[in-house]
Amino acid sequence: MKTAIKHSLSSLLLAMLLGLAPFVASQALAQEMEPINVNSADAELLAELPGIGETRAAAIVEDREANGPFASAEDLARVSGIGEATVEGITDQVTF
Repeated sequence: MKTAIKHSLSSLLLAMLLGLAPFVASQALAQEMEPINVNSADAELLAELPGIGETRAAAIVEDREANGPFASAEDLARVSGIGEATVEGITDQVTF
């Protein structure tokens, strides 16, 4: 009986660890990524930023071409659809 319980607990622990593996791997990858230069990145790369996506990334590129480079993360708020919360979420992942 004790052996059956040990095997069950071992299986449960293994299943839990395997379930967390993708989350841990994605967090490690996000921490290792180089910051993205908003003034030189294309829309595809900008779309990888959290909360940006394809539409906002295209809007960033369009705004940059029309109004010149961004000086800070706060400048991104001038792009339609990008608010303070989004800016705060990507500040440490972008450069200028």
